[in-house]
Amino acid sequence: MTSDPPPPGAAPARPGEPVAIVGVAALDPGTLDDVVVDVARFGIPPLQARSMNRMQLLMLETARRCLADAGHPARPLPAERTDVVAGLCFALDRQHANALRVELPGYAREVERAAVAAGADPDSAARAGDELRGLLTRRLGGSPHDRVGEMASTIPARIAAAFTLHGRTLAVESAEATSFVALAHALEQLRAEGSDAVLVLTGQRDESPYAAWALDEKGRGGGGWGSGEGVTPGAGAALRAGRHSGTGQPSGTRQPSEPRQPSGPEAPPAPGPSPDVPPSARPLTQGVGAVLLKRLSDAVRDQDRVYATILDCTLRHDPRPGCFRPSRSAELRQHTAAASLRAAGVEPDTVQYVEYVDSAVTSGVEGTAVLAGLVATGAPNAPVATPDPTGPEAAPGPPHHPPDAVRLGTGDGRAFAHAGLASLLKVALALHRGRYPDQAAAHDAGSDGTATRPPQPGAPWPTGVRAGVPRRAVVQGASLTGTFSHLVLEEHPGPRAGGLRAGDRPGPRGRTRRAWAAAARAVPVAVVGLGGRFAGAVDAAGFWRVVSSGRTRIGPVPDAVLDRDLYHSPGALSLTHSYTDQGGHVPVPDEPPEDLAVLPPRYAALDGAQQLALAVAAELFAPRRALSGRGVVAVGGTLGPTRERRAHAGLVLDGLEETVVGLPALAGLSALGRKRLLERLRERTGRVGGGLPPALLDGCLASGVAALLANEYGLDAVPLAVEAACASSLAALDIAVAALRSGTADYALAGGVELACNVRDMVLCSALGLLSHSRNAPFDAGADGFTPGDGCGLFLLKRYDDARRDGDTVHGVIRAVGASNDAKSLIAPDVAGQVRAMQRAFAQVDFEPCTVDYLEAHGTGTKVGDRVEIAAAARLYAGGPRAEPLRIGSAKSFFGHTFAAAGSAGLLRTLLALRAGTLPPNTLLRTLNPALGLAAIPAEILTEDKPWTRPPGRPRRAAVSSFGTGGINYHVLVEEHREEGSGLR
Repeated sequence: MTSDPPPPGAAPARPGEPVAIVGVAALDPGTLDDVVVDVARFGIPPLQARSMNRMQLLMLETARRCLADAGHPARPLPAERTDVVAGLCFALDRQHANALRVELPGYAREVERAAVAAGADPDSAARAGDELRGLLTRRLGGSPHDRVGEMASTIPARIAAAFTLHGRTLAVESAEATSFVALAHALEQLRAEGSDAVLVLTGQRDESPYAAWALDEKGRGGGGWGSGEGVTPGAGAALRAGRHSGTGQPSGTRQPSEPRQPSGPEAPPAPGPSPDVPPSARPLTQGVGAVLLKRLSDAVRDQDRVYATILDCTLRHDPRPGCFRPSRSAELRQHTAAASLRAAGVEPDTVQYVEYVDSAVTSGVEGTAVLAGLVATGAPNAPVATPDPTGPEAAPGPPHHPPDAVRLGTGDGRAFAHAGLASLLKVALALHRGRYPDQAAAHDAGSDGTATRPPQPGAPWPTGVRAGVPRRAVVQGASLTGTFSHLVLEEHPGPRAGGLRAGDRPGPRGRTRRAWAAAARAVPVAVVGLGGRFAGAVDAAGFWRVVSSGRTRIGPVPDAVLDRDLYHSPGALSLTHSYTDQGGHVPVPDEPPEDLAVLPPRYAALDGAQQLALAVAAELFAPRRALSGRGVVAVGGTLGPTRERRAHAGLVLDGLEETVVGLPALAGLSALGRKRLLERLRERTGRVGGGLPPALLDGCLASGVAALLANEYGLDAVPLAVEAACASSLAALDIAVAALRSGTADYALAGGVELACNVRDMVLCSALGLLSHSRNAPFDAGADGFTPGDGCGLFLLKRYDDARRDGDTVHGVIRAVGASNDAKSLIAPDVAGQVRAMQRAFAQVDFEPCTVDYLEAHGTGTKVGDRVEIAAAARLYAGGPRAEPLRIGSAKSFFGHTFAAAGSAGLLRTLLALRAGTLPPNTLLRTLNPALGLAAIPAEILTEDKPWTRPPGRPRRAAVSSFGTGGINYHVLVEEHREEGSGLR
């Protein structure tokens, strides 16, 4: 541990101040569907409440309980700098319902055609389609706010608005490591004083039978292809339902003011099991919980109740190409734990309790044995008791045994996103109460005699193993994507007479701590690699050619993307149609990059976002470069991948066969006619019997994009998905930069990917009137909304001094990342919130706003959004000795609004402009909106490119803004790198 700033060129030493758990809450997992949440107390209008996913309601209530446990509102929070981080995995109920609602018209049309082919007259077939659409539409519901209500990032944003919290708001996912990833990010921000408090929430519900079945098949497949070998799934292909309610929402899901969904004659019956699928697997374990974290020194100063302290959270990744499966490397488990204990300053033999959270697809027995051997040893490189049959062999030699038994407990990997936090809550409460956790799990002694006695329920937890040593515990986890997690906890004894004793851990105080934190936040980060694919641009060079041409690449999307007969209705607001057919479409590659050995069946099972990201990564890593040390791969995207939503919709639609043949309009069909109808329907929809390939799950994890890149390119880098609405790319960048500055990573891959040109998003965004009726025209007097676009941008990052030491090409230098939340409306932008993000960025640098030459704006092309963004820029960038006007632009006029990838498009455009020494133009701008008030800055919006003159005595500087639904704001400051210089100037 150190409080001194790191020397130039070296990784910053990891800060060691303990982080205090000052508030806890957990909902009863068995009654999640029965929890009634009073939405009125949170100020949520009824129309928005109807569109909210159930997890949003549950996390709102959990947040309220957690903050109340910490004394809020009587004990005020540092609300201005309190972050909200939510951990979730798999699509949410409203996402399923919306996807199914959009898929329904196509299915109903196929029912009509199959009915005609089976002998029904055309009028009866048309009535049957209408009956099916009406029946399911009533069950699924629908609201103009569905696009906002379904999003995972709306959950932390809604919590921020409910409790007026102005820090970061984001959602993360990393399979079973989700909780640990969220906690690690919270620790980094608190220790660097980027935040003063962090509310971490995680939750998991069994939203769809698909996830359980896919996990079951993944476990049986053992990383191979199993019974599903060669199956190439489409939208529900090879999936047959056996346990679901026939709707997009699970039974019992409802708003407090609404009745349960009908279960009488109007409800589609739940189909029985199909003989050609495996039996239902064990469902996911449900749970929702939260912790409120603060620096220990602040918690002591504020006289907070401290349940326990977190000393360290270390994550390591084992990159194994091919189908996702948990790592069985005993060596990596050992090194992860040893590194974590060293970082925490804890001797292994002082740990009294270990909770192991295994992957959802393994038994955990081997992991527990390995863990027991590790905690039993005092030497970081001592051997473990059980060699790993698939990983590196352990060195020979007898293990070292502790003087007393290490008590073991087991967490539940089937809780997925909630698995780690559930164990953390259990252990923290046990430390606080001085009694071991209650649990019934039992373990026999290891084969080597290592003690592995489970605690008796509620058994007293004796004080530390030696005088003056507090109680200590470990929570360790593993994920199916190959990540190991290790969390070190310690009791907080509280104030006592006689001062401090050995083992007490006061945090660094006052100026000493703040000096280190300020130095860490100021560490510059170099962009040493980049790649991108957007409309009309297959790589970064093509991207710049499009920008330089001044011509937009927005146009009609292909018929394969938007079935105009079913979904296009120009000029009309509708819950079922899009009033525009324009977009910045990007074709998804048919094959993986040539230098990767990805088998065709697995590639076909991946989500389109994964396939596109693989292509961009190939550009980024060409030529292949060696990356040493530890890393992180943070990719912004939606936490409800299209692949999973379609798989769920396929399950539900396949289960409607009895409903279809029972439609009144088809009552005249004979038994043979009904049989023929179903045969034709299966042929037309491509749904046939077959097993689930283990790889299908890989395409349904949001973090699967990051894990795919880490594994296929052999990166010792923890993968995670980040969702912060349209600011997701810069939120991912923020996580990457924080990891580099803290020293937990030596390199990082960050960016964003989304295929926004899809019928689901076009219909949902049209319902709220968000899309332009023509094409994206930021800052134009006639701007009337945005146009969706597909895209992916990725960036390879290192600390600046490390990049110079390694001789890397530096495309630009990230000097600061500022973040905030409006804590107001989820949709309407806010000047004050955007200014907060800008101010927080400039607090990290030694230059003034008037020295920034170019602002790559979010620039959505909505009248209100553009006006608010320029007003916010005027607050910060106006004034000062500005030799040239601030130039402002937006990539969206060329490529459309790429949602989660929008920030990566803006950053890519800015870096390429810095490299070219050219101020980029805007397009589609016909008449500048006079309400923008550019003269107050002063600023101008270019319609032609212009040389970017380097100001005397300093480098070119730029800023990139990205704002997301939910009041999420990010602002990045970028500087050019001058090769002739000896460093930053």
